[in-house]
Amino acid sequence: MKKNIQRCAECGKTVASEKIVIIDNRPLCPACIYGQIKPFEIYPIGQVRNELKRNESDFGLIGPKGISCIDLIPSQKRFMYKLEEEKFLTIVYYLHQTKSVKSVFKRGLDGKEVGVFASRTPHRLSKIGIQDVTLIKIHGTTLYVEGLDAINGSPVLDIKLKSSPLD
Repeated sequence: MKKNIQRCAECGKTVASEKIVIIDNRPLCPACIYGQIKPFEIYPIGQVRNELKRNESDFGLIGPKGISCIDLIPSQKRFMYKLEEEKFLTIVYYLHQTKSVKSVFKRGLDGKEVGVFASRTPHRLSKIGIQDVTLIKIHGTTLYVEGLDAINGSPVLDIKLKSSPLD
């Protein structure tokens, strides 16, 4: 079976399609994007459950923005000791439906033209999202949180205590 391959727009090297990243509508290989830095594996600890979806035609989300559930893998229970005593958490999650990246675009918040690092766009190379939330309650290994902008099915990578409600 022949692998689906593409040619990098910068160096011309042919690479398996699943390794190619589309930036500004151009296919780029990992070497042109990351240099010699080697990738590593990160395993999810759970998954987001809510009714939010990405708005495909515009900036933002579609669906009710109330309470989201974070369903942790049962093996994570041992790490939840006294978590219910905390009110503010930071959720680190994977932007699993991001496909392409634009290096410069008009920010949805105010229309200002900016680069990825000056925005909250999900269309970023790392595909990592971070959101401060309010913990509402915990039932078993399910956290109920308010303020999460991750879409339904987003893998959760980590949960951290927010250092201060004023941050």
